[in-house]
Amino acid sequence: MKGSRLIFWLFLAPVLCWLLLLIVLPHMDLLIMSFRTENGFSESVWTLQNYKNFFTEPIYWLTFVRTALYSIITTGLTLVIGLPVAFYIAKIARHKLQGTLSLLLLLPFWVSELVRIYGWMILLRESGVLNFFMLKLGVIHKPIEMLYNDATMIMGLVYTSMLFMVVPLISVMESLDDSLIEAAYDLGASKLVIWKDIIIPHCKPGITSGCIVVFMLALGNYLTPNLMGGKNSLWFTEQIYNQFIASFNWNQGSAFGFLLLLLSSLIIWVGLKLSRQNLGEVAS
Repeated sequence: MKGSRLIFWLFLAPVLCWLLLLIVLPHMDLLIMSFRTENGFSESVWTLQNYKNFFTEPIYWLTFVRTALYSIITTGLTLVIGLPVAFYIAKIARHKLQGTLSLLLLLPFWVSELVRIYGWMILLRESGVLNFFMLKLGVIHKPIEMLYNDATMIMGLVYTSMLFMVVPLISVMESLDDSLIEAAYDLGASKLVIWKDIIIPHCKPGITSGCIVVFMLALGNYLTPNLMGGKNSLWFTEQIYNQFIASFNWNQGSAFGFLLLLLSSLIIWVGLKLSRQNLGEVAS
């Protein structure tokens, strides 16, 4: 008994060290910094001014709300696209083809997000591939700027997040008994009813876990909004970057970081309440 406990703690120790040193301690330090500022004598004092700045400057809280709204839209679109893709791979494709399709989903992630986003920019820019072919075919008479707008930015976020939605959906769909779908079909149920009453309820844990991951990835993304959205598509992570790197105001940047963490936690909590699940069910 004592031997098994010792082995348990030996395996758990690296995880605990990782959580303590890389997650807990740095975030505690950032939390303290968010409540500190320098007075006129260059002394560090306690204050709420960093949080007050957020609510008194419209550019900050408007960007905050905009980031949350677009992250929710990105999550919804990723789910709508990911559900049929996962269903096809898990239930319709032949067994040999399933592995190939999963590999095709994984293939773009062999290169970094930066390279993938530049690939989209080469396709969509005014002198890009799409404009070249549309001009040659006579579809358009002058190049169209398809980059640097909200629609392109959301498309990029959906693309970079798709794998993290499809993989948990495939996992839960594989555990769904095919005979349930066949019985419902034989009894005259429509495809919409089968999805609503059988597939969606069975896939709820996978849907929730996929939505949580995609939402957090979109909310904390920096590269895609910055490169594909341009200057007109402000993202809250850019505000955090500016405070830390451009302004060297770590106290303000820490406050913004914790506000983003609170927003993420709040929306995930609301999502779990609406779907009547808890984190334990989703993680399992």
